[in-house]
Amino acid sequence: MVLILAVTCAVAVGNLYFPQAIGPLIAVGLHVSPDSAAAVVTATQTGYTAGMVLLVPLGDRLPHRSFLVVLLALTGLALLAAGCAPALPALIAASTLVGLTTVGAQIVGPLAAGLVAADRQGAVIGTLLSGSTGGMLLARTFSGTLGEWLGWRAPYLIAAVLALILATVLAFAVPTTTPSSRQPYTALLAEPLRLLRIEPDLRRSCFYQATVFAGFSAVWTCLALLLAGPAYGLGAQAVGMIALVGAATMVCTPLAGRLVDRYGPDPVNLVCMLGVLVSAAILTFGAQGGTLGLIFLTLGTLLLDTAMQSGMVANQVRVYALRVDARSRLNTAYMTCAYLGGSAGSWLGIRVWSQAGWWGVCVLVALLAALALARHLLALYTFEESPARNRAASADGLGHHPGAGGSDQASCDASVTRPRRRLTRRGRGGHATGAGQAPRAG
Repeated sequence: MVLILAVTCAVAVGNLYFPQAIGPLIAVGLHVSPDSAAAVVTATQTGYTAGMVLLVPLGDRLPHRSFLVVLLALTGLALLAAGCAPALPALIAASTLVGLTTVGAQIVGPLAAGLVAADRQGAVIGTLLSGSTGGMLLARTFSGTLGEWLGWRAPYLIAAVLALILATVLAFAVPTTTPSSRQPYTALLAEPLRLLRIEPDLRRSCFYQATVFAGFSAVWTCLALLLAGPAYGLGAQAVGMIALVGAATMVCTPLAGRLVDRYGPDPVNLVCMLGVLVSAAILTFGAQGGTLGLIFLTLGTLLLDTAMQSGMVANQVRVYALRVDARSRLNTAYMTCAYLGGSAGSWLGIRVWSQAGWWGVCVLVALLAALALARHLLALYTFEESPARNRAASADGLGHHPGAGGSDQASCDASVTRPRRRLTRRGRGGHATGAGQAPRAG
């Protein structure tokens, strides 16, 4: 089951990235400029963002199996339409529909988290993330090679067949699940914002991923500029070769998931943030150029990729544990914040590059990681401080703080440390009844 769901993630994510490799072929085939053909990639990404906001929350309202099957079937039909598009406007419209419906990876995560025990969620989420990474890396190679042989339409048609076959497999392989919410659609759309407001652990997980992903995006946005500049004089193929090194994260993320299962998300987050800081230091040596500079760039980007992806596993395990009945809505809030952070990082990276070059980009990555680390250390300090307050509160008798100056938060913390007792009372006839339950008649 985990393997099937990982393949689902790979196919869904791959649909976002394979058009990037065939942009020039689309331009030639449809007799348009390369800049115009690039709108296909933009349309796909725009549709994906809309799908995360508009469709992913429905994962809590609809049965997972039927929802995934419908999404993949619609993706397959949209890919068929794109592969048969007679002109660029039709291709852009079909690409928007592909992006809108290929959000299956964001549905698979909450589904898998509900199918496994809590002490295995990290390993499973890490495996699914490996599938997404594999789909992202292999999709570009697959579409570029196939497009050169058979033309730009072939990758769309093959991807459509894969999506439709996978929809058929999931219709029989995925177990039946019961929806966790009966809220109307409009309430589901507003729920991610409400969850961000009331769940502190969701907010800090979003902050961690947004800052680290911003640094990640800044590096990869500016890496092509560095390699094409006077220090190296290389082309886009060099960026692709360095990116292939990121395939090592397919092995690292399941390992990170097992560490999360054993030690919890917070220690893994701490190591990952320190890893980003170290990667920023290593990447600075890439500015010198030459073979040695390429080695430093390769090592730095590998460490950065591993730290970012492993941190994502830790964050998602923490987020999914907050509300088992709202995992899709929690995932919507989390992934939207992560993508907004990545977009902001690309924008900041370009501007820092124009003012300070590669050194400035590395400093930006270090500053963003330092912000995440400071927030994480504050959370750890607060967590460690709470037991001391609780012991002081317990010394007063029933755990209440004396005087009018005691805070509600401290009282709440004290109540957490006391063993929870089931609130029962005896009804007529001697039967125990829970809180809010009417006593049984004698």
